[in-house]
Amino acid sequence: MKGRHEAVTRLRAAWWVRAPDAQQIFSLLGGEEKQTRAVGGLVRDTVLDMTSLGGDIDLATELLPDEVLQRAREAGMPCYPTGYDHGTVTIRNGQVIAEVTTLRQDVTSDGRHARVKFGTDWRADARRRDFTMNAIYAEQNGALFDPLDALADVLARRVRFIGDPVKRICEDRLRVYRFFRFTASHGNEQFDEAGLEACAAAVGDLKQISAERIGHEMSKILALPRVVATLARMTKIGLLDFSIEDLQALLRYENKTQSPIVAARLALLGEEGVLDRLASAWRLSGALISEAKSIRSAALKMIAGELYDAAYRHSRFVYVAVPVACAIASWNEEKCREINDFWGQMEVPRFPISGGDLLEAGFEQGPDLGKALRRIESEWVQSGFALERADLLEQLKKYLG
Repeated sequence: MKGRHEAVTRLRAAWWVRAPDAQQIFSLLGGEEKQTRAVGGLVRDTVLDMTSLGGDIDLATELLPDEVLQRAREAGMPCYPTGYDHGTVTIRNGQVIAEVTTLRQDVTSDGRHARVKFGTDWRADARRRDFTMNAIYAEQNGALFDPLDALADVLARRVRFIGDPVKRICEDRLRVYRFFRFTASHGNEQFDEAGLEACAAAVGDLKQISAERIGHEMSKILALPRVVATLARMTKIGLLDFSIEDLQALLRYENKTQSPIVAARLALLGEEGVLDRLASAWRLSGALISEAKSIRSAALKMIAGELYDAAYRHSRFVYVAVPVACAIASWNEEKCREINDFWGQMEVPRFPISGGDLLEAGFEQGPDLGKALRRIESEWVQSGFALERADLLEQLKKYLG
């Protein structure tokens, strides 16, 4: 019961219970009459002491979307019908943004999109959610409301489907990816066997999930502190196609950094062609893939001993690339510290020759000049940026004969 007592205490002291902006939204929507409650991640993460200092809140309400919009407008609060067909209205009040969704039941579903019916049955609203830990609520004053007795699962960090896992996945096949994400983020990578079996059975029937949705979930997974056990399970059931070598490198990376990032993890997964395939399969942004490629290139240059070249070509990414290099090359702690110390003392100067310098020295523009310039730039980098401007111009003359 100690865990329950701590959970109740945290809810009563939650930031959104104390924040006037949040409390005004509750009161506007009948929070005192229990018409509106906090729900899902906001409540779950408050119980687990994982919440941020404030900003966004998710609310469930008995009020219909039109009533929510009307009340917000009359109170002078900006409001938007962000998911009107599914009962969701977004309200802004001061520093707080509330996503308010009318209680509902899924009437039909094609495996991704559901037709819903609004209602006032809190238990029915809870039962339509994916996992038990996402089906707890709290009153305006922070009092726990737990229609499915789900608090025990939250406290145990147990990610468990509500009802029959197979049925819940059929309603929304993206829940396969969400099962793995929540197990990594909130379940200590300890998998509920019934949920795992249902996910494995569904692997061959996920084609209707858009690449964007998959990429959104995978990006969230790859941003978590520890995910290798999760990725290994996803690979084992055929949801992913990572090799043992990939997973081992990712594990070494996790052990080398306290702040893993998505681009660095992608950098570990393979050469340019592999990254391009992932970009297509998961609809990842070009900027993210470009960053991953730069990190991998910097890491490979470090492994090859080309530290100055890594610094010059990829100065933005060298610190991020160090644990990637350590993971690829299986470096020990001493070697990793040595590379980090090198970057701590490194200052990358600007290349001391410009196009204007070349014209002033009498060189004619053309492809031969460009090639020669790239050669001496490479020599300058290899020298540890020690060659001076006069030396470089003299060397350029030799190359142009």
